[in-house]
Amino acid sequence: MGRATVADIHIQREHVLGLPAARKIAFRWAEQVEQEFGMACTYEEGKTSDEVCFTRSGVNGTLKVSRDRFELEARLGFLLGTFKDTIEREIVKNLDALLVVKPAAKKTARKK
Repeated sequence: MGRATVADIHIQREHVLGLPAARKIAFRWAEQVEQEFGMACTYEEGKTSDEVCFTRSGVNGTLKVSRDRFELEARLGFLLGTFKDTIEREIVKNLDALLVVKPAAKKTARKK
């Protein structure tokens, strides 16, 4: 019989936001995974980078946040490991959606 294994997820995204803006996105990401997936998150701010630690039954990991990069490492337990591809797609979708820079809405003055 083979040994039960865990599945690892590694996602990296480069950005040009700087640490203050990246920090805001990381806070939103942590709130989102707490609400949607029942994760328990802790956020630790550093001078040059931050770290979000997240955990729940069957999964734990970290999201490292710097001025130019997000780096997520997660370890899935045996039961969730079978859903690795689905979980990874969902994480990528959520993180990428937060990283989309929305253009500011233009206000046009109407002349009377």
